[in-house]
Amino acid sequence: MNYSTLKKSLAVSFVALMGVTSLANAQEATGSSSSAKVFGGRGQYRSWSFGINGGVLSPFVAIGGTNDFNKMDVNLGYGISLRKQLGHAFGIEGNIFRGKVSGSNQNASTTPKEFETEIGYSADIRGVVNVATVDFLRRENSVNFFVTAGYGLIAYAPKVDGVDWKDNAIGDANNRHDSKTYVKEAYIPVGAGVKFKVSERVSFNLGYTMHFIDGDNFDATYKNGASNKDKFSYGYAGLEFSLGSKSKPNLDWVNPLALMYDELKDPSLRQEVEALKARVANVEQAVEGLKKDSDGDGVSDQFDKCPGTPAGTAVDGSGCPLPKVTETPVSNVTGFETIQFEFNSSVLKTEAYPTLDKLSSVLRENGGKVAVNGYASSEGTAAYNLKLSKDRANSVKTYLVNSGVNASQVVTKGFGEANPIASNDTEEGRIQNRRVETARN
Repeated sequence: MNYSTLKKSLAVSFVALMGVTSLANAQEATGSSSSAKVFGGRGQYRSWSFGINGGVLSPFVAIGGTNDFNKMDVNLGYGISLRKQLGHAFGIEGNIFRGKVSGSNQNASTTPKEFETEIGYSADIRGVVNVATVDFLRRENSVNFFVTAGYGLIAYAPKVDGVDWKDNAIGDANNRHDSKTYVKEAYIPVGAGVKFKVSERVSFNLGYTMHFIDGDNFDATYKNGASNKDKFSYGYAGLEFSLGSKSKPNLDWVNPLALMYDELKDPSLRQEVEALKARVANVEQAVEGLKKDSDGDGVSDQFDKCPGTPAGTAVDGSGCPLPKVTETPVSNVTGFETIQFEFNSSVLKTEAYPTLDKLSSVLRENGGKVAVNGYASSEGTAAYNLKLSKDRANSVKTYLVNSGVNASQVVTKGFGEANPIASNDTEEGRIQNRRVETARN
């Protein structure tokens, strides 16, 4: 194969696939988003992938070093891979490839003049680290850079100046093997590459791997009689196919940092935040209205039933002047109005405040105790209604204690749906039964 033609073919393929990648990503940008969570575990992703690749094998490596031959030939290699992605940035990959590596010496007086090594098989296992991505701010990436390193075993047979080692391989003096077909030696693969997301299932990979062999038989040549470790490289392009359920995203492409901020892009969340701001503003305005007290009697205008009370006048919870003891002896006061509650609620209504403030004032000024009895309507189970009636009685006690009444002055009890004051067969009756009754002892 002509080397120039090979370069042009690879360049055209790369440009075409880049265009497909860009189109696919543009279409997917508006597609459905993943429901995956950062701390949701690996099970929510597809984590297995299978790849095929092909490329150029060379006796030289990018970092340089000594070589027994000074000119490389262009030879094709091909392989397959299987990878398990263990996290967003790391995976374990198995690789198998075959091919041929050859070279020559341009100086005609130099011997040997040429070699050609057949790779029967090369198998290794590598760690794959995603080190960067071009569009790391997206929830799912479309371009990943990666580095790899691992350990493997290669079986090969060199041919040098017509002498073929195949079926007669003996290994070197320091690393002999009994195989008669291939020399078998360990090697260390170290590489880097970039992958482009073509679709949810397919990615296009470009990579370069250097293979450092634990021996000096790969080109069947010992330069100047010395034994140096041989090496070769593999530049490749390939396709990788994600395996697993199509309903799950591919773990290799999910960016955890961008995923953490994914909810910020959710329009419904923004709408909820804006609605919450509006509700907070309304509450603030209501609080300001509640705080307004024009006559300075300690009761806000909203609840002041006697506005314009002269300064210094003792008032009840409604803002009205308290009766003098000589006019209305406290001993004549034996009970107070019933306090009503909403369905399935133990929260006090605002209209109950004046009644409770009056009761609080009497208890604080004259002592004594008050019985607070809670009741419920007949909806729900008896056990639940008993608890609800106790909660209602305790809500009244909490209000009184917060207003200055000693807790020991308030005795609470829940009666559930017992002792109804109206029929539970009608809604009107049930409304009346959702109550608390108070009586001074």
